[in-house]
This record gives sequence, structure tokens and C-alpha cells, in this order.
Amino acid sequence: MKIRLSTSIILLLLFVFSCKEKDNGINYFTSFDGVRIAYTDDGDGAPVMLIHGFILDGITNWGNSALKKQLINEGYRVIIPDLRGNGLSDRPTDEDAYKNDAEVKDLIALMDHLEVENYRAVGYSRGAIVLANLLTEEDRVTMAVFGGMGIHFTDPNWYRRIEFGNVFSGRAEPNELTQGAVDIAKDLEVNFKIMGHLQDYQPETSVEELNEIKIKTLVICGDEDLDNGNPGDLQEQLPNSRLSIVSGTHMSTFSSVGFAESIIDFLNEK
Repeated sequence: MKIRLSTSIILLLLFVFSCKEKDNGINYFTSFDGVRIAYTDDGDGAPVMLIHGFILDGITNWGNSALKKQLINEGYRVIIPDLRGNGLSDRPTDEDAYKNDAEVKDLIALMDHLEVENYRAVGYSRGAIVLANLLTEEDRVTMAVFGGMGIHFTDPNWYRRIEFGNVFSGRAEPNELTQGAVDIAKDLEVNFKIMGHLQDYQPETSVEELNEIKIKTLVICGDEDLDNGNPGDLQEQLPNSRLSIVSGTHMSTFSSVGFAESIIDFLNEK
């Protein structure tokens, strides 16, 4: 039976392919274990790092987004990495390359490489999960934005992580929950084995660790997005935080003008 893609997935794919046409200005550095990480570095001023979500990479998630454009227009320096296993970064297939919070170590190593003294950070979807763990290890982040995320990722046995890990690793067949992501992954020709590793060894952050994050944080989510739990539940666990709900689904919010404007307003606060 043929699977019909939802409107939000079709719009995402059109956005992704338009970004791919702007695949330029790529830089590389070698991370802590020899894996080469790709990144873009545009604009001047206070640095902001944008962390992409699952299946996507830095260019497809952020390259042509309203957020990147507005950040540069506001005088920020925008640094966008491809997390290991994604985009133009190295894609080791050995699961050991994804253990022990390797992605978080890459981000710290990148900012060391760029000699950045402090920076702001934005993560969307799985990028917000990586960001949460980064904040437990990195004291240079001065403000942080969690996009498209609720509190469920703090559960080591979160059913979504397990189901996506099982499907992409080939341990289970796609179902109603995972089919949309599988369709996108096939269109983008990502490595399914690597996507499975990224779910199996996703960085973990507990509620207790979230409670210790003292910097100003923004939790932002689309009004039609409860894919990863209620964002209000996440905001309640971050002591110095606020919640912003903008128009959009999980697949559309990150590219929207409303998402960008809310984040810019937050980052511009004194």
C-alpha cells in the first residue's frame, strides 16, 4: 500500500531541498577522536550556535531559515555544525563513535577550535536534547533555547527514542509513529544504521540536572506540536526560563518567522 506524505512533511522536504542548493561556505575541524566535523560560520558579533534535529543536518535545518537570516541581520555570528553522522561531517558506522556523549564533546571541541569565550545556543527537536546535555558540561553558554521539545527526553526509557532506535537499526518495522521519519530519511538518503546509533546512544539529561541550569532559557514550540511532550513541563524544570508558543507543527515551526522573532527577542534581552 502506498503511504501518503502529510502536508507538513512535503513542506519540510521542499524547504530541505531549497537549502541544499545553498551548500557553500563549509568549514571543517578534527574533533577529539579524529572524526571530522563540518560547520558554517557566518556573520559577526556575539556567537550563536544552532544545533539541528534528527535526520536533518545544519544546512537543511537552518541554512535558509528565517532564524539564521534574522540573527545575522541583528549582528550575531551564527555557527552551525553538522553533528557527527550527519550532513558533511564524517559518518562512522561503528556504534562506538556515538557513545559517551560524543556529539556534546564535538560541540565543545568546535568552540575551543574557534576560540569562542562565550556563546548562546539554540537546539531544535533532538538538537534540544543534545543542548540540554551540553549545558551540564559547558560553562560558556550564556543563554539557551530549547525548540520543539517537552520533558519526555529525560526518561531513559522514553518510548519514542526506543521505537525510532529500533526502526532505524532494523530491529523493528516502521509503524504509524515512525513512518513519517522513515519517509523523510529515505528522501534525504541518510544512513539508517547511523540514525539508529544516534537514538540508541542519545545524550541523557535528568530532571535533577535540568533543575541546576541557572542561565536564562527559552522553551519554544509550535501550537500544533506535542510530538515530544508538553513544552510547559520542560519549562517548569528550568529555573530561569520562559515559554513561547508560536504557530506551527513540529515539522514547520523551526523555519517560521514567528519562531525566529521570538528567539531574537529573547536573545536581545539585557
